[in-house]
Amino acid sequence: MLPPEQNAEFVCAMEDVLEVYHRPYDPQRPVVCFDEQSRQLTKETRHAIPAAPGRPARIDYEYERNGTANLFMLFEPLVGQRRVKVTDRRTAVDFAEVIRELVDSHPTAEKIILVMDNLNTHKMASLYEAFAPDEARRVIARLEVHYTPKHGSWLNMAETELSVMTKQCLRRRIPDKTKLVREVSAWESSRNTARCRIDWRFTTADARIKLKRLYPSIEVG
Repeated sequence: MLPPEQNAEFVCAMEDVLEVYHRPYDPQRPVVCFDEQSRQLTKETRHAIPAAPGRPARIDYEYERNGTANLFMLFEPLVGQRRVKVTDRRTAVDFAEVIRELVDSHPTAEKIILVMDNLNTHKMASLYEAFAPDEARRVIARLEVHYTPKHGSWLNMAETELSVMTKQCLRRRIPDKTKLVREVSAWESSRNTARCRIDWRFTTADARIKLKRLYPSIEVG
């Protein structure tokens, strides 16, 4: 989704993220995209009829809701690595724990360049809700945060990875968190081993042409 009219705030944040995506790889300043997705857990109410020669498996359309889980996605596009954490909730504290784990997983990096959206919990203030001030400041000091614009979630490569995961792994009924963790872990391992990346080609120059209508007009008088 794009803004319906000229929007300086949108293009400013968009160009900021696009410039991050075109930085060369630097192990001291790795780029990490972050996003999350809620997943409905559903149990079968009847046993499926297995496939037989000339007949596909049959699954009853009825199911039982069994709560929800949250999927946090951390994706390093330049090295083709991702990590998915499954949690019961998506609170500010859950977010803060994931961000601390990200920081601690890169102990030698000077800064972690973090790209994410503006969801209400995706704020550095969340770390102060979860940790003592010294710990919150320690984690924040290791981050350089770049927010995608409102109506610009397509600029977050972690959202693209979540979409791939949904298509390849989650388009079926998953009854509980244990099964979800197992399935997501197998998908993550396979994709990391293959070092699957996103071939991002959209640049600031492209944006100024293709999305010209979003840029405010400047009248010189």
